[in-house]
Amino acid sequence: MQMKSDLNRATSEALSQFSIMPDSGYIRLPVMIRLYGVSAATIWRGVKNSSIPSPDRITKRTTGWNIGLVRANLAAKAVK
Repeated sequence: MQMKSDLNRATSEALSQFSIMPDSGYIRLPVMIRLYGVSAATIWRGVKNSSIPSPDRITKRTTGWNIGLVRANLAAKAVK
């Protein structure tokens, strides 16, 4: 259970600092889930149909979403 609480704490911290993070930074899937308020499957469906930006490969086993692209996408969705 320690890992899950660490993940929740890291996710909460990333969300609280999202507005001050640099556009060149990256966020991971748990933060995307909380930002968009949808499931992981819905995030990946959105990537597939281009309604959510595609993640970048950070390392061989790690993907992350560019914060600047996510901000722009969320702003565009808010205008609609």
